[in-house]
Amino acid sequence: MLRRMMLGLCFRLGAFVAAALVSTAVSAAPVDARTRLRHCGTDTCLLVTGRRADREAPVRIAGHDVAVRGRHAWRAELPLATVRLWSAPFARTIDVQVAGADGGATKARLPIGLLGHIDLAFLDVSARH
Repeated sequence: MLRRMMLGLCFRLGAFVAAALVSTAVSAAPVDARTRLRHCGTDTCLLVTGRRADREAPVRIAGHDVAVRGRHAWRAELPLATVRLWSAPFARTIDVQVAGADGGATKARLPIGLLGHIDLAFLDVSARH
């Protein structure tokens, strides 16, 4: 009888710990956002995509609320003029935040050379044997 009670208690405790670990892992899920260039009409836009657990959670890019399409897998298109206004010159990343229960933030990489380029004075190439 005592053994049965102890076994039941251990099972309940284990289930509680497992549920707590899973809920912590889900709520602390990192934001995974990616960017790429695409044509939007006659202009070029930056397409930002990502995933979120709560399909109603608002998305902010570079500190600005943006309208997104999709539910859990979302995407937002930003004209390059807007990206240039919201970003620092020569920036290589852009901040992406998802609010809500799965809230988090990340820095999504921008396409190389999107916000400017640096002229090289020289390029040093060496080969090792």
